[in-house]
Amino acid sequence: MRFFPLTALAVVVLMGCRSEPSRPDLNTLLADLRSPDTAKSGQARLQLIMLGEPAVPPIAEMLRSGTPAERIAAVNTLWGMGARARAAVPELVAALTGSDPALRVVAAMALENMGPAAEPAVPALVKALGDRERPVRQAVVKALGAIGPDAAPALPALSRLLRRGSWPEAEEAVRRIRGLRPGTPLGEATDTP
Repeated sequence: MRFFPLTALAVVVLMGCRSEPSRPDLNTLLADLRSPDTAKSGQARLQLIMLGEPAVPPIAEMLRSGTPAERIAAVNTLWGMGARARAAVPELVAALTGSDPALRVVAAMALENMGPAAEPAVPALVKALGDRERPVRQAVVKALGAIGPDAAPALPALSRLLRRGSWPEAEEAVRRIRGLRPGTPLGEATDTP
């Protein structure tokens, strides 16, 4: 019994010695994300992704006002966050209309990775179906499919695309929007949800 108080004291002391892991400084992570050192920027991207929602506003600001390389890094980071980056949907929508086709592609990919959380982007994605760059159109179609039933307003535009010819990505998007299993025949009526 005499050892119990000493054991309890030792446990309390040891627990007090454990330190909480320090939360990384957001400003440092953002500076590292901008770094030309790919290892440094990659590590910062991973930490920002793990940080999640608190990191979205400054990353969205980088997307709005950064250099072309910083904008791509910002979108790639938002992509990694998936639905947790939903607050950046307006900035990703704006990127869909930018002059850089690579940025338009990764913006659509980030929206795709958000899934249903990207529903507010549906009107902009429908408009982007007319993009002159095929990779952009493909990424947009995949984003619409990932949004699922909430992208039902896109069905008429997707149907028009399908009438012009076979497009497996668009067919799969229509299936996903309608809640059908992959490979289910679409039938003739592709205009209605």
